[in-house]
Amino acid sequence: MPKPRYKRVILKLSGESLQGKQGYGIDPSTLHRTASRIKELTYLGTQIAIVIGGGNIFRGITSATKGINRTTADYMGMLATVLNGLALQNILEKIGVHTRVQTAIDMHQLAEPYIRRRAIRHLEKNRVVIFVAGTGNPYFSTDTTAALRASEINADILLKATKVDGCYSDDPVKNPRARKFTHLKYIDVLKKRLKVMDSTAISLCMDNNIPILVFKMGDIKNAILGKKTGTLIN
Repeated sequence: MPKPRYKRVILKLSGESLQGKQGYGIDPSTLHRTASRIKELTYLGTQIAIVIGGGNIFRGITSATKGINRTTADYMGMLATVLNGLALQNILEKIGVHTRVQTAIDMHQLAEPYIRRRAIRHLEKNRVVIFVAGTGNPYFSTDTTAALRASEINADILLKATKVDGCYSDDPVKNPRARKFTHLKYIDVLKKRLKVMDSTAISLCMDNNIPILVFKMGDIKNAILGKKTGTLIN
């Protein structure tokens, strides 16, 4: 069996990655496919923590521009991440992957409260840990949550799964001439205003020396093994 390059990782999944082609909510077949890929990674021996977004159900910052108070909208978005986290946990458990959901907002009937030492202990026991409800504070994205949790649990790398195979100079879907980057420095991402992650998340990773790999979800096994894929930011 191939040896993974990373012992402990944070996998950042967008909420949209679970909606499939239906454009909203959770697509069961997409959810199962995502869970199966994560299960495959557990066989490699890598400790996996996941931060999941909620944009397939509710996006706080967008709704704030449509009349909902920004703080309220952000809390609603946090609740959407809980729905996604519970759905992913359910499928992972069904296919034999021991999983824990930890939330930044207390809801004891649904998930454990986020406790750093407990999260690390779960990972050491080869359980997948899903972090939901963002940081528990408005005005912070789930990208920032991923950077924060990666720093707190001493992750080797932050893996950012996207629909495209890395960072580009422009949206490759809209601009076929967009140039792909194979390697970037943190400061380059900030200077070029590349929209791969928000500036708070990039700065947090830069301050704590957490590398970021931006890649297409289908290449996640190659990413864990350290094979050349996506765009590395360090």
